[in-house]
Amino acid sequence: MGAANKVVRDIECAQPSSHCREVADTLAGIGDKWTVMVVATLSMGEPLRYNEISRRVDGISQRMLTLTLKGLEQDGFVNRTMYPTIPPRVDYELTDLGKKLVVPLRALYTWAEEYRPTILAAREEFAQREKIEAPRRAAFTPPK
Repeated sequence: MGAANKVVRDIECAQPSSHCREVADTLAGIGDKWTVMVVATLSMGEPLRYNEISRRVDGISQRMLTLTLKGLEQDGFVNRTMYPTIPPRVDYELTDLGKKLVVPLRALYTWAEEYRPTILAAREEFAQREKIEAPRRAAFTPPK
């Protein structure tokens, strides 16, 4: 076993498995595509209405935006303010916790921007290898 694997295993063993599950649950909630995009949209500073968020988050469905906003509100990242007007007006804005989430998301964005060309090159190299190796694997597959 390599030294890197041992270090990772030691770190994993240092925490009870329930703690790891809790952290994984938190990361799953803040790490999905739509959550990241909605938080980034709300990070511009001003409160936004539902339709404005929908226009700014390209490709999100109404259902997914509704679920994402509810999840962010439930976890304390977003404040939802409803005004008693006709029609009702609802604004969304980041809480202090939500604003703190913007910092690591910006760092992740910067990393993704920097390493995108490297990742694309790796994908291309992988695709080329697959073109060469796939026919060989198919030739050795036993009949069913």
